[in-house]
Amino acid sequence: MPHDQTPGLEPTATPIGAGCVQCMAGDGPGWWFYLRRCAACEHIGCCDASPSQHGTKHAREAGHSFLTSFEPGESWFWNSETDQYYEGPELAPPTVYPASQPTQGPRDKVPRDGERQLH
Repeated sequence: MPHDQTPGLEPTATPIGAGCVQCMAGDGPGWWFYLRRCAACEHIGCCDASPSQHGTKHAREAGHSFLTSFEPGESWFWNSETDQYYEGPELAPPTVYPASQPTQGPRDKVPRDGERQLH
């Protein structure tokens, strides 16, 4: 089956924002280690190593199984239902967070001991 016809993948969905939607809205401590993009909608969430794990929470609550990285140099897809990696289609831009944003972000929210809080 072509990737653009795979249930749960919507290559034309354009992500909103440059960071985790929930963290930026004040849900949890408000910072992340890495970002994940929902491959079915515009949602950007934080990874499972982040304190709030919003990416996977979104996938499970919305029934959107496929997540992909929103990090530079990464192009994998993860299915949160099967816990497996997949190859997927090229998604609509942007495919990574803005270059002006630090890897862990947002800059003013990450605590000094952030690395020790990895899950």
